[in-house]
Order: sequence, then C-alpha cells, then structure tokens
Amino acid sequence: MSRLEKTLFRLQAQHACMDWLFEQIRNRPGVVAELGLGHGRTFDHLKRHLPEREIYVFDFANDAYADCQPDPDFLILGDIAETFPAALARFAGRVALANSDIGSFDRERNVASAALASRLLPEAMAPGGFIMSDLPLTLPGFITLPLPPGAREGRYYLYQRPL
Repeated sequence: MSRLEKTLFRLQAQHACMDWLFEQIRNRPGVVAELGLGHGRTFDHLKRHLPEREIYVFDFANDAYADCQPDPDFLILGDIAETFPAALARFAGRVALANSDIGSFDRERNVASAALASRLLPEAMAPGGFIMSDLPLTLPGFITLPLPPGAREGRYYLYQRPL
C-alpha cells in the first residue's frame, strides 16, 4: 500500500468514525479532548459539528491554519505527557469524546505515543465516553468497538468506557 493510499484510507476512516461518534454523543453531556492539533483540520471538523462543546486541544506547537485555530483558553501547548495530566483537573471524568491523533510514520515513536495515550486518556473519560485513535491503544476495562461503514480496518480505532 502506498503512503498516499495509507493517508487516504486513514482520513476516510477518521471521517467515518467522527460522523458516527457525533451521533453517539449527541445527547450525552461532556467535553471533547483532541490530542494532536497538527494543521487543525480535525479540530475544525469537531468545532463545526460540535459547536456547543468545549474542545480541549493538546500539542507541542500550534501549526494550525488561520481558520482552524482553537480557542486560546482551550489550547494547551507543550509536551502532552506533562500538559495533559496538569490540565486534567479541568475535565477529569467529563470527556464524552477524545480524539488521539498523535501517530506518525515512525514505528518506534508510534509505540511510545500509543502507550502515552493509553496511560493518559482513561482518567479523563466520562462513563460511556468514546475514544477514537489513529493508533491501537491498550485500554483495560474499555470496550473495543467495530468501525462504522466506510472505515477501513487498521486505519482508525474506536473504544468506549463502559457506563
């Protein structure tokens, strides 16, 4: 599979997962957490479909396009391993949807990134809350969900904290 195909299939899976998750959390209270801002495309999609939600965004730096900027009060810059635990008091147990999009093309780095997300996210999640990730996570006690139609296996992963 070419890199172009990998990227295309990942984006298709991400889009399908997000659309499915928007319906799942429609009547659930809670905030959104985004690990990995990048250029802000995913954040922009979250913001447009969940305008009433607080969206906490974590990344090393803000490289988002001008029209994809998070609210400065909810943008937390620095090493996610440090900034996420420090900010946890603001939203612990209240995250209805978390998007972990911190993978790369570096396999060793992906192992470390998946371990980091697996360690950080559980405490943040509301009962019944959903995690979507570009990397497979190890989340004891969470339910691994099947992907929705349009999402290719192995391109995105879905998890839910039991109620």
